[in-house]
Amino acid sequence: MTQIRIALAQIDTCVGDLAGNARKVLDYSSQAAKAGAQLVVFPEMTLTGYPIEDLALRATFRKAAWDTANQLAGDLADQQLGGLYVMVGTVGTDHAAAKPRNRLVVLHEGRVWAGYDKHFLPNYGVFDEFRIFTPGERPVVLEVFGARIGLAICEDIWQDGGPVADLAQQGIDLLLTINGSPYEEGKTHTRLDLAAKRAAEVQAPMVYLNQVGGQDDLVFDGGSFVVDADGSLLERSPMFTEDLSYFDFDPDANHQRTSSIAPMPQADEEVYTACVLGLKDYMDKNHFTGVCLGLSGGIDSALVAAMAADACGGEGVWGISMPSMYSSDGSKDDAADLAGRLGAHYDVQPIEPMFQAFQRQLGLEGIAAENLQARIRGVIVMAYSNAKGLLALATGNKSELACGYSTIYGDAIGGYAPIKDLLKTRVWDLARWRNQAAQAGVGIGGLRIVGNERRESGRPLPQGIMIPVASIEKAPSAELRPGQKDSDSLPEYELLDRVLAAYIECAEGRADLLARGFDAVTVDTVMRLVDRAEWKRRQYPLGPKVTALAFGRDRRLPVTDAFRE
Repeated sequence: MTQIRIALAQIDTCVGDLAGNARKVLDYSSQAAKAGAQLVVFPEMTLTGYPIEDLALRATFRKAAWDTANQLAGDLADQQLGGLYVMVGTVGTDHAAAKPRNRLVVLHEGRVWAGYDKHFLPNYGVFDEFRIFTPGERPVVLEVFGARIGLAICEDIWQDGGPVADLAQQGIDLLLTINGSPYEEGKTHTRLDLAAKRAAEVQAPMVYLNQVGGQDDLVFDGGSFVVDADGSLLERSPMFTEDLSYFDFDPDANHQRTSSIAPMPQADEEVYTACVLGLKDYMDKNHFTGVCLGLSGGIDSALVAAMAADACGGEGVWGISMPSMYSSDGSKDDAADLAGRLGAHYDVQPIEPMFQAFQRQLGLEGIAAENLQARIRGVIVMAYSNAKGLLALATGNKSELACGYSTIYGDAIGGYAPIKDLLKTRVWDLARWRNQAAQAGVGIGGLRIVGNERRESGRPLPQGIMIPVASIEKAPSAELRPGQKDSDSLPEYELLDRVLAAYIECAEGRADLLARGFDAVTVDTVMRLVDRAEWKRRQYPLGPKVTALAFGRDRRLPVTDAFRE
């Protein structure tokens, strides 16, 4: 049989942008053809973007998507690309039941060939596809230049049985799966292990093509790859960036030749880059060119500001220092130092005059007076957002969000929360990593922060650190009263984060936590704080999911809940 050059088109799509997604398919297909490719593979739901959620239930949207697929097939033929086999994902319709399907179609010779409908529909974690799609029933084998290629979509390879088991009985030469698999730390190795298992099952090489980019609170990391029938890695695309790579498939060979294998980032760089990409794509796809946030001099706002500078350049970041009568000189100096290092705009808006105006009328004390300060700051940040057309960023971390350690309508305001899924201890880790990267010569906006993309916006970082060391090393404090520290009302973060990880991400109960060796006072305190803060989390901005269990889609608990352990 003829050797087949397969192009792996790992692209970033936008939900609902049918025309824009189709143009990208056309462009990448043209590039692939020039490189000698005969088959081009794109991610799950390419034309519609993914996930489309309840858009799938709109008949008008499904028709527009199908019209786009037909138009794209014609456009490929018009540009002398009709001989290519172009695999794209889109939403189809089960005409008997008039229900949507998650569909893979092949564009060839100016028309849309009958495709394959996803069989296994995930209904766990961030997925809710039972609500949306009707499952497909039979696997599909596509013959290309005499080679038999078995088709699958994402969840189809994660479940035993079903399409892959059927394809294993049909003597296929290659298993090909298109995917919209969201990022979470550690998932890359899980995918590789799974692919090796499926390749052994069908006794053939396997191509895994994944989506890249941010979509609301999800980040897709790309990292597409090919494994041989024995599970050995043949190709790996870079993570967190669009990419067009090639795999030369020889159906007659016992072992395939190795292609390009992109290096894997280390753990902190991987998580940091996921957060930056989530923010960058949220800005781009919602047409924001800049952000604003409060700069307190603390570690959380410092890390968020650094991520924002990497996402849009320092000139797109408006940092606002909002000192109160309780703000230390060190915090104000650290905030100014950070803004200078980032090349960010820096404004000082003291809140004491506004606070005193409120107090003359309200005369608040205690927690009410503390929260008033945070809400005044929220008003200022939102004023900048409205006046300048900026995306307001919330700077809270997962530890604070878990315990309700934020002020609703105060520091919880904003349109996006870049570190929402990072425990406090991980915030410190990522800040230290970013400083190390800066010292190694990575500039603002990055020469490699978002994949291999070289950004020219943002001034280069002077040799040295990016985030002031004092912001990393100082004891965390909201500075809402004299001498205040986070540890006054929370366990030390090193202990708190271990309890939170067990209680939230592992869903362990009180007895389990005590069996781990945590003391009863700490366990009861943390569980009480977490359970009482659900209402706050419902109102918190979107933020990128980077752990196995993020607040939001992953964890759905009632706000009104009387159960206590």
